[in-house]
Amino acid sequence: MKLYLSGPPQKKLYSKIQITGSKSESNRLLLLQALYPNVEINNLSNSDDSQVMQQGLKIHDGVVDIHHAGTAMRFLTAYFASQEGKEVTLTGSQRMTERPIKVLVEALKSLGAAISYEREEGYPPIRIKGKKLLKDSVSLPANISSQYISALILIAPSLSNGLQLELVGKITSVPYIQMTLGLLNEIGVKTSFEGNRIRIYPKASVDVATLTVESDWSSASYFYSIVALSDFGAEIILSSYKRNSLQGDSVLAEIYRDLGVKTVFYENEIQLKKIGNPKSKTLNLDLANAPDIAQTIAVTCFGLGIGCNLTGLHTLKIKETDRLEALDTELSKLGADISVSDKSLTLSPGKNRVENVAIDTYNDHRMAMAFAPLALKTPLYINDAQVVSKSYPDFWKDLKKLGIDIRKT
Repeated sequence: MKLYLSGPPQKKLYSKIQITGSKSESNRLLLLQALYPNVEINNLSNSDDSQVMQQGLKIHDGVVDIHHAGTAMRFLTAYFASQEGKEVTLTGSQRMTERPIKVLVEALKSLGAAISYEREEGYPPIRIKGKKLLKDSVSLPANISSQYISALILIAPSLSNGLQLELVGKITSVPYIQMTLGLLNEIGVKTSFEGNRIRIYPKASVDVATLTVESDWSSASYFYSIVALSDFGAEIILSSYKRNSLQGDSVLAEIYRDLGVKTVFYENEIQLKKIGNPKSKTLNLDLANAPDIAQTIAVTCFGLGIGCNLTGLHTLKIKETDRLEALDTELSKLGADISVSDKSLTLSPGKNRVENVAIDTYNDHRMAMAFAPLALKTPLYINDAQVVSKSYPDFWKDLKKLGIDIRKT
């Protein structure tokens, strides 16, 4: 599906939007629910990834195909490895077979797991024979995707002796690790996180616990971008959000304040308001703790005509696509002066924009959604626009509420 997007009428933008539950929180809670059936979940994400996670958890033997869902691949690898009697082959899309899994597999093997590679070593598909894991300590690099670490944390309380993780080096995406630990705490699991050592204590069962998933802050980022790029003012109300979020991407409220967007917190929602222009000509950010919002920020800065230096982006190369190369290619099409390395992005200030460019999305939901707000500044096309269903199926419908002209071509 190819969409043509152009800006709304010359007026202030206003809308109230209910965003689905966080995919990150939902998939963590779904795994915990599989381990502890007394866990009940409200406001579950309606994303493709969460549906794939739910379906995968129901399979006892056979092939589990998680398509493009990286979180499901990591979490289900750990889950099935710890499930005595279950035997599955875990696979996914062509891109998924190119995304490394070796660090997690080796960590699980050190705990006693039985996992083998069906094709290329270090990559899916993998064959898993579930076993009772008796060892209670593991060491792994700290500068890897936090999903590897969270996968181990999630199964840890179900192990007979719990688990101690020793993270070697500088830790990446700490908020995502803290999110996982926070959800364990909410169902009564005792944990500790001191320095580079994480300890999760065993818990055989939990009392009935109902947890409400906070709406997805990554999805909120696109509305922050819309407000920042609006020429005639904007006020957008999003729910359901809370001030003390477990999600690392909630740093958006602070980052976009420097781009002219004010966030007002209410009991169960946030209000985004355009209050001015960017405070500087170049935005400098270390996004090691929130790499998923890098695409949105880079596009916002380009739309505003300011520069940015974004660092801490080394995990973006193993996402749905190599997001740094994708940003370089697509922003260059639009006229941007941009350069990327394997862990950073630099965009120079500039007002020149090429109109009616077709943005390729590379099977990556965030490429489609990050570029969409740019329609407020220049008309453009989004190729394979249906990819947004991976995390935010209602995205295009919600953009239409703001008056943005969206047409199939």
